[in-house]
Amino acid sequence: MRVHRDSGDPAPTEREVASDAARLPTLETTIADQVRALRRATGLSVAEMAAKAGLSKAMLSKIENAQTSCSLTTLAKLAATLDVPATALLRGADTGREAVFTEAAKGSVIVGRGTRVGHHYELLGALRGQHKRLEPVLVTLTNKSEPFPLFQHPGTELLYMLEGVMVYGHADSEYTMRPGDTLLLDGEGLHGPRDLVRLPIRFLAVTAYPDSHE
Repeated sequence: MRVHRDSGDPAPTEREVASDAARLPTLETTIADQVRALRRATGLSVAEMAAKAGLSKAMLSKIENAQTSCSLTTLAKLAATLDVPATALLRGADTGREAVFTEAAKGSVIVGRGTRVGHHYELLGALRGQHKRLEPVLVTLTNKSEPFPLFQHPGTELLYMLEGVMVYGHADSEYTMRPGDTLLLDGEGLHGPRDLVRLPIRFLAVTAYPDSHE
């Protein structure tokens, strides 16, 4: 039976954002970010880009630092110099960022194969579009019944134990899970509870499906 160990790698820090940066981007900041990124991708300096676009170096610097608003004429010049459509410089400006709040015990109930033997599945929220690939479910097991349902699906699943004790199987491995324990697994491997040691059992199951999943 395989034993999985923590690699000890620290958590990624790239996701952290300074408190003064936690704001919605303005049109100026969106254009600034796009122009700067595209200019750097082409290998042009600020002076070279300004000369090709027919702008002063000072003006381009102000645009890249979101210190001035861009006229449509200037936007067209920048896009032509970077060989991209003008809309590429506005990408992200009008993108709404969705969030779903679910009150306690107000999630949608999912009827699954284990429902008939005392398994309760509560969907805690779902986003639309490309973000729909993440599925958080609160699972409650109340009846000790066999056989237990097995699951197999594309993507990755994370289990976080909240209450009770169970033995959870994944492929040819078994894990005794207690409150606070976490199991991260490949969804393609057959997985599911194998022994309900102490009821009631509650755990959070978060499945991240691949981009191509429907």
